[in-house]
Amino acid sequence: MTDKLNTLQQWINDSRAIVFFGGAGVSTESGIPDFRSVDGLYNQKYAWPPEQILSRTFFDAQPEEFYRFYRDKMLCLDAQPNAAHQKLAQLEAAGKLRSVVTQNIDGLHQLAGSKRVWELHGSVHRNYCMKCRKPYSVEDIKEGKGVPKCSCGGTIKPDVVLYEEGLDSATIEGAVMDIRAADLLIIGGTSLAVYPAAGLINYFRGSRLVLINKSPTPYDDRANLAINLPIGEVLGQIEVR
Repeated sequence: MTDKLNTLQQWINDSRAIVFFGGAGVSTESGIPDFRSVDGLYNQKYAWPPEQILSRTFFDAQPEEFYRFYRDKMLCLDAQPNAAHQKLAQLEAAGKLRSVVTQNIDGLHQLAGSKRVWELHGSVHRNYCMKCRKPYSVEDIKEGKGVPKCSCGGTIKPDVVLYEEGLDSATIEGAVMDIRAADLLIIGGTSLAVYPAAGLINYFRGSRLVLINKSPTPYDDRANLAINLPIGEVLGQIEVR
């Protein structure tokens, strides 16, 4: 494993346009549960499965039940950035990292200091009235009761992509542009099982693809370097030069 870490360090040293593409595993080390692990939300018991609760149909039909689950399980506001978030922010500040593309909605990359972040699935930190588009903070949602309502009477919805909703086209275009221009693509903390996000790997035109995940992924054989360790443990050992 030391050889693999040395290779990763050398590739990062040599690169000037790194893109990092991350999934739930980046945030689990900050104490945020993922959906598909043994202890994840999909393995807990509720009146409805999480996938159904987090769908647009359910949000429209039973917003009070949606918000009960959402406040309880999706708003981990005490979580702090871990070694992976921090190292990526340092690489960006050093002019080596072009951007972060993330499937996470927790805002931890920005909290760590990252500036250019493509949030494929939105963010819990943005909330809007569905009627007048007035913005509300995540604290407004967390501290409220029942279905949050705007001063105009409209229902407030988190700016997160629910099941049955499409991804934001401008976000996808920005992520694709950066991935195409990357000289090193590092994918971490994701099983690459969620589409269309996982399909973004196909836009990479560079020669150095790195996959870092605790368990193997279906794309490991396509990688130039595959490391089966937690992403924070790996990036925490990288030096920014």
